[in-house]
Amino acid sequence: MQKRFYSLDVFRGATVAFMILVNNPGSWANLYAPLEHAPWHGCTPTDLVFPFFLFAVGNAMSFVMPRLQEAGTPAFLKKVVTRSLLIFLIGFFLNWSPFIRWNDDHLTFKAWEYAGANGALVGIRILGVLQRIALSYFFASLIIYFFKIRGAFVTAITLLLFYWAMTFLLGSAADPYSMNGYFGVQVDKAILGESHMYHGEGVAFDPEGITSTLTSIVQVIFGYFVGFYIQQKGKNYEMLAHLLIAGCILIFTGYAWDMTFPINKKIWTSSYVLYTTGLAILVLSVCILLIEFKDAKGIWSRFFDVFGKNALFIFFLSGFLPRVIALFRWVDHYDDKGEKVYTSALPWFYQHVCKPVSANLKNGSLLYAICMIAFYWLIVYIMDRKKIYIKV
Repeated sequence: MQKRFYSLDVFRGATVAFMILVNNPGSWANLYAPLEHAPWHGCTPTDLVFPFFLFAVGNAMSFVMPRLQEAGTPAFLKKVVTRSLLIFLIGFFLNWSPFIRWNDDHLTFKAWEYAGANGALVGIRILGVLQRIALSYFFASLIIYFFKIRGAFVTAITLLLFYWAMTFLLGSAADPYSMNGYFGVQVDKAILGESHMYHGEGVAFDPEGITSTLTSIVQVIFGYFVGFYIQQKGKNYEMLAHLLIAGCILIFTGYAWDMTFPINKKIWTSSYVLYTTGLAILVLSVCILLIEFKDAKGIWSRFFDVFGKNALFIFFLSGFLPRVIALFRWVDHYDDKGEKVYTSALPWFYQHVCKPVSANLKNGSLLYAICMIAFYWLIVYIMDRKKIYIKV
């Protein structure tokens, strides 16, 4: 197996760090524009985080696939199925955790389905970020293992075109690329059920839904291609030049496709895959140039590297820990009606430490997010010093 490029680990770690930053603001109502998702069509820096991580999953896969191929098909299937299932179940566990919730002044078990605050039936979300990673990794692994490089490339292009055709032909005639017109919503409702879908948009709509997973698989395959190519060509400027050219071509193609199939993270359009993959290649190329060619390693690279060494674990912890902490609450004050207003450690920290630092509430919200990065970095730094690496 070829020697691993340190720049790939730094790229993955930086992606995880940015993921923690955008997922942990002090206030969702006070965000700087680059730290918000695009309302629908379009792409902000925040919309790059998830596809960059899937791209990094493909990179990592290119280094372990030769070993899995040597072990034979039964060993390969056992490894891939087990890992995919574990990641999926961890994501589902995260959605359900911490299994209890506050219902007025008492704790109750968070049932599979229960009445929400407005009386509507809500339930445990089935899909999510880790679940999409699991499914994308699983199918990309099978495609690459059984179809090889050329077959995987043909499959990837076919999936992008097929998804475009399905979205256009099966969607609403008025606007097949709108939230209400997107055909995948009906598929998710039929299979998952409305109560087990994401409701952050105000309606039952899952941004990690079943149908849009088709194109997220391609993101992993493209990541694999880049990792494979880097290993085959070795550390030279020709390899770097080819990566830069490929990145620019994909960005241009994504922009061109955007005119008929808009760049959109929430339905993971084919143009979005090409555009974000192109940007991922450019960012990775810069990392390779700085680290592998210029040897510009230092505090910045070590900072991100420790995130990359425990990437899935720290992502899980950053979602799980705030939910557990929120169970330990106390009365902060009483509102105008004399009703109790509760708080817990993390909201208190934002309200009383971060928020007062500036009249611009966005600054306090950003400061809180930076503090969260520092907190989780300290955890993975200690783990790295003790050589503790939690792999799935």
